[in-house]
Amino acid sequence: MVQPQKVKSLPKADIEAIFRRFHEIEPDPKGELDYNNAFTLLVAVVLSAQATDAGVNKATKQLFALAPSPAAMVALGVERIENLIKTIGLFRTKAKNVYALAQQLLERHGGEVPEEREALEALPGVGRKTANVVLNIWFKQPTIAVDTHLFRVGNRTGLAPGANPLAVEQVLVKVVPKPYLLHAHHWLILHGRYICKARTPECWRCPIAQWCRYKPKTPAPKTSSQRI
Repeated sequence: MVQPQKVKSLPKADIEAIFRRFHEIEPDPKGELDYNNAFTLLVAVVLSAQATDAGVNKATKQLFALAPSPAAMVALGVERIENLIKTIGLFRTKAKNVYALAQQLLERHGGEVPEEREALEALPGVGRKTANVVLNIWFKQPTIAVDTHLFRVGNRTGLAPGANPLAVEQVLVKVVPKPYLLHAHHWLILHGRYICKARTPECWRCPIAQWCRYKPKTPAPKTSSQRI
């Protein structure tokens, strides 16, 4: 990850105001990956590494119809899984991981997705970020999964300056007001994906611009009539 522009941390009052605004706009934010149970959520998140949610959803539509459980996934076999997800980057490695994690869920967890971070991270292809997503979305734990979007937003705005994803996560867990902690993950990721973009943040339509430390703010693009 490229370290964004360094800024000072925001004061507590500004952080409170930012999350209050996010809550006013979208009280119950949702992720964009398709899933129908804890297992398919886990698989979708594993597949989403270095891939778009839209691309993952396209590939998993048939995969999840055929294999909505660890047993069914193992029955498919690695080659069949590869064929179903071949439109996703790194599909061969991901297929092997999905097959192996399904096996481990059957062998060590009775076919159920564990609710503990350590057990999740012990599964093939599952790192801290993936574990945090599953713990947050399915098990409703106040975890924060720091991807490239959230890392950028944390540093750029001053919400959680940090040199690496873990540092940003640790700061956010401390500074985000408890009433907003469960949904902070989605608010920040979606904000980074659609407004606080990497190359050109759309500051002119940002709902938290007044508290953000990013400077200079990006002006609104000129319309064709203004260019004449």
